[in-house]
Amino acid sequence: MIARLFAATALASLALSPVAVAAQEAENAPAEQPRVYDRVNFDATADRENILLLDLSNGKRVAIRLMPNWAPNHVERIKTLTRQGFYDGIIFHRVIEGFMAQTGDPTGTGQGGSPLPDLKQEFNPMPHLRGTVSMARATAEDSANSQFFITFMPRFGLDKTYTNFGRVIAGMDAVDAINRGEPPTNPTRILQASIASDNKPVPAPGAAPVDEDAPITLDMLNASTGN
Repeated sequence: MIARLFAATALASLALSPVAVAAQEAENAPAEQPRVYDRVNFDATADRENILLLDLSNGKRVAIRLMPNWAPNHVERIKTLTRQGFYDGIIFHRVIEGFMAQTGDPTGTGQGGSPLPDLKQEFNPMPHLRGTVSMARATAEDSANSQFFITFMPRFGLDKTYTNFGRVIAGMDAVDAINRGEPPTNPTRILQASIASDNKPVPAPGAAPVDEDAPITLDMLNASTGN
């Protein structure tokens, strides 16, 4: 009898409750690895598929390193719109001294965007430094669409509340030369936005984007070409 009692007790001790099993599995599970964010590569000859070039009406060019490791959906949106020619001809409509220069609105009012749906936020811990490129949005966190801004100075208060997706790697002097105002009286314009790997030539100074769908008028046909 005593032998049977000891045997039953031993079996009971081997049968763990579901809670105990779950706790043991959680204890044995491998620890979750912290996410690692890539460093900005300032070499303009490397990974040219992820370099955004902005040729500005002030005659200067900005090179921006896009960081898909930080914000993959936002980087993909910028590249898509760039290759559609969406940003060509758009002004910097909100430029605040000591803060940032904002662009990406085809209406030039700060209220517009692209026909594509708004993006879900991809907030990350990467700091807003001088030359950071981050997505503008409305009050709602998931309202970013096409507008973005470039910071003149570090703005750590924006960290984890705006999606940081890139950094200026060349041509910060061009950013510093963008005309100030909300909106500026004489706004600086993006003559051409392109992805470096597409090898688009630099546009002529003062060149305006060509609307291929615009009708051809009699005045255009009769315009003098000069000698």
